Amino acid sequence: MTLSTVPVIFDLDGTLVDPAGGIQDGIAAALAAVGMPVPGPEVLQSMIGPKLSDALLNTVGVPADLLDETIRLYREYYRSTGIGQGRVYPGVRELLTELQAAGHTLAVATQKPEGLAHVVLEHHGLADFFTSIRGSSEDETLAGVHLGKKEIIGQALLDLGTAAAVMVGDRAQDVAGALANGIDCIGVRWGFAVDGELEAAGAAALVDQPAEVAAAVATLTAFAAVTVQEETNGAV
Repeated sequence: MTLSTVPVIFDLDGTLVDPAGGIQDGIAAALAAVGMPVPGPEVLQSMIGPKLSDALLNTVGVPADLLDETIRLYREYYRSTGIGQGRVYPGVRELLTELQAAGHTLAVATQKPEGLAHVVLEHHGLADFFTSIRGSSEDETLAGVHLGKKEIIGQALLDLGTAAAVMVGDRAQDVAGALANGIDCIGVRWGFAVDGELEAAGAAALVDQPAEVAAAVATLTAFAAVTVQEETNGAV
């Protein structure tokens, strides 16, 4: 592997796949079923990206004793209906093909439970692009093992056998998790970030469409190569 062919790690929802209401509708259905108020579309959309249990507890105030049942109902809806509502963002398949052809190994790091991430990627015909697919614990309740974006990206890096990679994601959590692992993150503007979120988080580059990602990866790795060369030349 050279710096020009470092692995590229992708977030899932909002980056590769547009849930197209599947996540929001599932959360709304689960909240209604346990007798909780259903927030408006803007709040529901803000819950895409963070760990689901955290979003339920902290964003809409689900009591801890209702958390297991709310998540169970959400998963039931999502598996039966929500996955089918989603779609691959236009240009994503072409991007993945282009990156593979250029020699980049690809991975996914998502806060969606790992098993469900596999199901979603298989459903959309994307799973075969990825050498590693990493996600959160299957148990997203407080009793489960907490895997944040930092840890999930770290697991993907271990699978890839490298500490060097580029992350691609649509939320501040993706940027923060990448930076915590010492790698850059390309922020995508077609996902669920609010205005200024990715910039404030420290994204190394921003892109408006999938066709721009490969060039952004090339630019970041070229800059890294120059930095390494300068450090080598300056070594005593």
